[in-house]
Amino acid sequence: MKTTILSLFLYLFVTSVFAQNISKEQLIFYTQEWKGERFADGRPKVSDALLARMKNVSIEEAWGVLRDKGYNNQFEGGWMMLRENQPFAGRALTAMYMPLRPEIQKRMLDKGQSEGRKGPMNSWPIDMLTPGDVYVADGYGKIVDGTLIGDNLGNAIFAKSKNGVVFDASVRDIEGLEEIPGFNAFVRGWDPSFLTQSMLMGLNTPIRIGRATVFPGDVVLAKREGVIFVPAHLAEEVVQEAEFIALQDAFGHQRLREGKYTAGQIDVKWTDEIKKDFFKWLDSQTLPVPRAELDAFMKKKGF
Repeated sequence: MKTTILSLFLYLFVTSVFAQNISKEQLIFYTQEWKGERFADGRPKVSDALLARMKNVSIEEAWGVLRDKGYNNQFEGGWMMLRENQPFAGRALTAMYMPLRPEIQKRMLDKGQSEGRKGPMNSWPIDMLTPGDVYVADGYGKIVDGTLIGDNLGNAIFAKSKNGVVFDASVRDIEGLEEIPGFNAFVRGWDPSFLTQSMLMGLNTPIRIGRATVFPGDVVLAKREGVIFVPAHLAEEVVQEAEFIALQDAFGHQRLREGKYTAGQIDVKWTDEIKKDFFKWLDSQTLPVPRAELDAFMKKKGF
């Protein structure tokens, strides 16, 4: 049995790398916990509404939920950012690059062109982007000659996705990229060189970004602290938990300023009296979701 499972894994891995795109069946196999809508290629399609709410989640809140679920390898820091104070969230469309081997590059180019792909390899992921996607690339940390995009491709990316990029690699033309309103990039560095001696070996396939494992369709949350990759099936729970914590914090801070409760009362499990006060306070607040949805979440939590 173990041999069969190992053989299946190796088959899926090798075919996904060589074929560049993994099949719809393989992607569903990898992401079978996701029960919602999917793209035609099988990639989980987390809703635009949930992505908009995710932008308000802190890295720490998302990390806490994932950690409690046993997902300990979803965060990566140490980025250079085009715009430090412009967070973004979106669905991961992944690409994996490797150091060039001439005979493999030729086969990949021939295969890609036979499938109708145009231009150099680093433009192929861009052609697949849809609104709300984030182009996430494992460029094995290459900076000099590892510039996956410049301002031309940056404009193409934003035109298709209206979102940013996360590259374990570098980019060029920083001044031109800064002229793209709304675009942001989390990268390892800036360099004036052109991309060379790299080849695309995986497209829409599982990749590694530093210490994080990233699957196509993961929700990418990029903020100053770093980037966290939320598995699609946990995205809604991460958002709901974060919104609930934010409301609790806002209530607690207000009541502390008013002197109604002490820090010792707020920082421990709330009494029934404080909970009753919290429920009443919610009636006067602008909530991120309808009150009935929030009540259902609190009931599910046993709060």
